[in-house]
Amino acid sequence: MLRAAPGKYTIANPGTGTPPHLSGELFKHALKLETTSVPFGGGGPMIQSVVGGHTPIAFSSMPPAAPQIKAGTIRALAVTAPKRSIAVPDIPTMAEVGYPGQEGDTPQGMLVPAGTPQPIVDFLYRELVKVMRTEDVKQKLGNAGLEVVANTPQEFATVIKEDGAKWGKVVKDAGIKLE
Repeated sequence: MLRAAPGKYTIANPGTGTPPHLSGELFKHALKLETTSVPFGGGGPMIQSVVGGHTPIAFSSMPPAAPQIKAGTIRALAVTAPKRSIAVPDIPTMAEVGYPGQEGDTPQGMLVPAGTPQPIVDFLYRELVKVMRTEDVKQKLGNAGLEVVANTPQEFATVIKEDGAKWGKVVKDAGIKLE
């Protein structure tokens, strides 16, 4: 359907350069699709455009999408995470529906200025992990479609570096210009 009508369909995203935007561009590039990306000023307006039928396709992070998926006002086809979302466990991953290599999470993390003394970094990490592992926080984050990972500072730095390289290529291939 998308290939048969080049340029006819639009893909909504919550803003230029956001992880969902880049996931959409990765998908378009991998499948050689000709569609127009439509950036919105956040996930809420983007989801409302999809609910209203103004943009027929969207790539979204889970927090603005999960309530609408659960309410039945939008239909989720797949998640771009490496594994199914705890918020909508019945929705398959992109790999499960036949599109491997489409993983794209929206990582969240705590950052501190370079040069922050290691004892402070260690203290903040320990305390953050304690809070993130409480049942209350895990449940609230899970309901929003977010999963607690609690990487070490070194592991999170690796994620940032690897994601930077991966998404930098997507930005270049898609010709994305931040304004």
